[in-house]
Amino acid sequence: MTTNEIAAKLAEYCRTGQYEKAQKELYANDVVSIEPFATPAFEKETSGLEAIIAKGHKFESMVEESYSNEVSEPLVSENSIAFKLTMDIKMKGRDRETWQEICVYQVKDGKVVSEQFFM
Repeated sequence: MTTNEIAAKLAEYCRTGQYEKAQKELYANDVVSIEPFATPAFEKETSGLEAIIAKGHKFESMVEESYSNEVSEPLVSENSIAFKLTMDIKMKGRDRETWQEICVYQVKDGKVVSEQFFM
């Protein structure tokens, strides 16, 4: 799969909240996920597809309600993908918030090998 094909599928899966489907289909087994900073709930870096899927389940368990999820058109270079993700969300025990982040993905041999998030 080309980087452009991965970008199109990844953006569509993220738009529809199908993050785990995207991970299982598009990510390498040794993928790395890098957050802007460590939190009590999440490490700064998570390695391996199974650990990243588990991280997604943990995040979902912390969400009380998701109101909207917007993903920009991806920017694509030879082996990199970037898009803006905006979530209107209410986390358990918190007020409703709008989160915006830039999501950057590196592709190698037809699979996503890293994802990094910038707030």
